[in-house]
Amino acid sequence: MIRVENLKKTFRTEEVETMALNDVNIHVKQGEFAAIMGPSGCGKSTLLNILGLLDNPSDGKYFFDDEEVGALKESQRTQLRKGNIGFVFQSFNLIDELNVYENVELPLIYMKIPAAKRKEMVKAVLKRMNIGHREKHFPQQLSGGQQQRVAIARAVVANPKLILADEPTGNLDSKNGLEVMNLLSELNK
Repeated sequence: MIRVENLKKTFRTEEVETMALNDVNIHVKQGEFAAIMGPSGCGKSTLLNILGLLDNPSDGKYFFDDEEVGALKESQRTQLRKGNIGFVFQSFNLIDELNVYENVELPLIYMKIPAAKRKEMVKAVLKRMNIGHREKHFPQQLSGGQQQRVAIARAVVANPKLILADEPTGNLDSKNGLEVMNLLSELNK
């Protein structure tokens, strides 16, 4: 599924060079559930950005489904991300002006999926996440746990091969955090 070999990421400014990742090696097979852990500032989010094709490594190799993707151009990364990678962020990243249904539908619109199929897919994932009754609500009308469920629904609605979650429980109380982790584990089965 994903394989990273001797991955490096360096951030440079005129004054300083910062090595965010140095010789990282990872191999995650399809169906595996992996956690990347470490102290704040150690490069976890940088690694997730590279794995999610939001950024390229400075050096090393990244294989997604046995295809070398570490040096792709932005347009190529964007195309590969669509439908293949779902993101769940600590801050939810929901669009305040869109209701629950519209937030979840958004990636399907970008993928040019026909409206009838989009409706079917969104309704199914909202039901699965137990938030179908909130589809007309806006993010600010939801609890933190409900917002995270919407964010997860948006990440998985297109049935991506890879789900990347960057501190998905960081803004939740322990009960909601446990529910989110159980949900992610269930989705991985």
